Parts: sequence; C-alpha cells; structure tokens
Amino acid sequence: MGIILPVTLTAAAAAAIINLWLAVRVGQMRGVTKTIHGDDAGGPLTRRMRAQLNFVENTPFALALIAAIELTGRGEPWLAWVAGLYMLGRVAHGFGMDGEGATKPRMIGTLITMLTLLGLAIVAVLIVLEVM
Repeated sequence: MGIILPVTLTAAAAAAIINLWLAVRVGQMRGVTKTIHGDDAGGPLTRRMRAQLNFVENTPFALALIAAIELTGRGEPWLAWVAGLYMLGRVAHGFGMDGEGATKPRMIGTLITMLTLLGLAIVAVLIVLEVM
C-alpha cells in the first residue's frame, strides 16, 4: 500500500467540492444574466467567475504545501485545522464576491487565504532549515 495523506486527501476532496459549487454558481448566474459566452463586463457574472478563478489560482499552492508538510510528519494535529480553515475562508470569499465592493465575507476569505499561504510557506521553509 502506498503513502496515505489523510489531511491532503480530505483537503483536496473539499477543494473539488468547493470548486464544483463555485462552477455551479457561475452557471446559475449565466442563466440569470443570459450570458452564454464571456462575461457581463464587471457585473454579478464576472464577480462569480472571478471567485471561482481566484479559488483555482490559490488552492493548488495551499494543497501542495499541505501535502509537503504532511509528508514530513510535522503537521499533526494543527495541519488539518489549517486546511479546514482555508476551505471555510474560500467559501466565505465565494459568498462575499456576490456583493459589490469589499464585503466582509470577501475580506475575511481573502485574509484567511493570504495568512494560510504565508503561514504554510513559513512552516515549509522552517522544516527545510531544520533538517539542513
């Protein structure tokens, strides 16, 4: 049997579900705005499209860092909590993008995303420095 990374697998599964949810929301808004191709020049469809794309832009980095840290065996028990918080932040960001301007859920989601990526990157570097 190969290596099993339960935190990474769970986070990746959650990410797939969130991405599907964001895609469905884009499709729903396409129906509302009657926009088959492209976007609606900054309107609600564009915001939903950007919410999904922002998720796709950031989540691979988070998952790669989660997997790398989990492989080192240094992520127990906090890594699962960080992964879960990251996913909740991404859901908040998705909802927040429905409003115009800097909505509270959008800001919370953005802050959680940035802090999670920064924190995971720092932990990864510290692990490398510790073993060198």
